Amino acid sequence: MSETSAEAVVSAASAAASSAGNWRKAGVAGAAIGVVAAGAAAGVAIERLTVGRGMRKKARLALDSTGPYGTLRGTPGKAYADDGTELYYEVDEAEPEASLAPRRRRLFGRKAPAPVTVVFSHGYCLSQDSWHFQRAALRGVVRTVHWDQRSHGRSGRGAAQLEDRKPVTIDQLGRDLLAVIEAAVPEGPIVLVGHSMGGMTVMALAEQFPELIRDRVVGVALVGTSSGRLGEVNFGLPVAGVAAVRRVLPGVLKALGQQAALVERGRRATADLFAGIIKRYSFASRDVDPAVVRFAERMIEGTPIDVVAEFYPAFTEHDKTAALARFAELPVLVLAGVKDLVTPSEHSEAIADLLPDAELVLVPDAGHLVMLEHPEVVIDRLADLLVRAGAVPAGATVGPYGSTSSSAQPG
Repeated sequence: MSETSAEAVVSAASAAASSAGNWRKAGVAGAAIGVVAAGAAAGVAIERLTVGRGMRKKARLALDSTGPYGTLRGTPGKAYADDGTELYYEVDEAEPEASLAPRRRRLFGRKAPAPVTVVFSHGYCLSQDSWHFQRAALRGVVRTVHWDQRSHGRSGRGAAQLEDRKPVTIDQLGRDLLAVIEAAVPEGPIVLVGHSMGGMTVMALAEQFPELIRDRVVGVALVGTSSGRLGEVNFGLPVAGVAAVRRVLPGVLKALGQQAALVERGRRATADLFAGIIKRYSFASRDVDPAVVRFAERMIEGTPIDVVAEFYPAFTEHDKTAALARFAELPVLVLAGVKDLVTPSEHSEAIADLLPDAELVLVPDAGHLVMLEHPEVVIDRLADLLVRAGAVPAGATVGPYGSTSSSAQPG
């Protein structure tokens, strides 16, 4: 994007903030997050900022009422982390063989899968609902567990963060995953599936509890994630811009996290600007169901700014490259969107280089939320992973169990 266009975006962002109300009422912190957002919005379509606010609000309300995205619910349960944080999970049980037979044959062939549980871990600022399409496709066919990471979704705020102001670490997330497994999957084989931060959580589990991986894990899927060097990601920004962001963002986030109430007011005032940023950094293709885009916005917007601040430093410190060796003898799927700006596909290629027997799938025209943008690809490769893990018979195939094209019905 040209320098002039970038300046126009910043100017438009400032105008939007001004027309939304007096920035002073939202506090200095609210203004600061607006400035950071404007700086990151170099690729956001300017016309989005010029549409009437009333029309945009009506459109959001209409999209919120369409489609069942994120409405799938299972049997609820609670696990407790080693610091006392309450972790919420849901279990979808496999259906009895007789009632499941027709669908099982369509998905996996004639024979029944092995008694395996697939545990899904979501990414930063998301929730278990981000796996909507995959959950719908596998529901009843195989036992699945979906959980909300600490301070996300329906899980409790991190006890160590609230009480002791300790920063979140990826190692802590690995221990959280162990707590969920002990509560929801006390026995039997496991397939671990992680997206973005969820993939890092899976790596942290492997590093700290290698015996669990050795004794019970029969397959791993790492989707849009990284084993380290996240401090080098440029988020699609010019060199000068990313250098400035890296320099100021940790301090800005810390300051914003300490004035959460004020920031949330400013955040709401610039909802349209944030919507454009979320779309740019979540999706790559143009033909994405607007209701799916809005669904992603709701998950991300629902993450309080102080939670965003608590987690952010962990990513620059994250390095679990050595932990990948724990997966060397297992069937592994490594999948990423080619146009992912958050955890670039080169990071997935680096993981696959260290796991030469892994299946590497790079999805063209896909961004960071590839499981929502191209669900049929993710579902197909997950089903194949279950075959390779010995959970289902060879020769299994999966049809397109969901699409995010604007002409498709919600899956």
